[in-house]
Amino acid sequence: MDLFSHSWAALLATVADLSDEDFARPSGCAGWLVRDLVCHLVIDAQDVLITLATPVDAEPTHDEATYWAVSSEPPAGDDPLDALTVRLASAYGDPALLKFHLDDVGSAAGRAARLADPEQPVTTQDQVITVGDYLSAYVMEWTLHHLDLVAELPEKAGPPEEGLARSRALLEKIAGEAFPASFSDTDALRVGTGRRAPTGEERSALGPLAARLPFVIG
Repeated sequence: MDLFSHSWAALLATVADLSDEDFARPSGCAGWLVRDLVCHLVIDAQDVLITLATPVDAEPTHDEATYWAVSSEPPAGDDPLDALTVRLASAYGDPALLKFHLDDVGSAAGRAARLADPEQPVTTQDQVITVGDYLSAYVMEWTLHHLDLVAELPEKAGPPEEGLARSRALLEKIAGEAFPASFSDTDALRVGTGRRAPTGEERSALGPLAARLPFVIG
């Protein structure tokens, strides 16, 4: 739960450091500008608040790994919900308003996470999952989107090393196989989730795992 808070705080700090011009730059999410990604983070923070406020008296059906739906097709950016996010982001107009909204709801989500009982089952997306596993899954969400945020902004601060390492471990748990030790955590996450294609050298190092890529989580 501390890692959730650390990863989220780092992501919020990077967003706060963006200039107005940065919001019009491409992000690492296909079809989305940085402003669209930041708008998605507002929705993510709302989802965290809703889930933490939806306790249930039931046994968990999912954990931090099985929480994710995994496919092999990277998003094309033309999904109706993705298009809605783009329209909503555009409606903010002034990037300062989007920053303010993310800081407002994001701070509330961070406080709710710190106060939550990690053993409490909650429900989301027709799943039952403990708060601890849910927040652990969201470390990957924050980390991947932090990488997306700075994909075309290399001068901005990236995700914490601890979040990168934990997200890689979770991706390997989902894959059922470790990525080569020669891969940095960032490269394992970007290549493993289809954010970039492996180089020839990386493909050789991946061996049979290369044929199973990407693991697109959502």
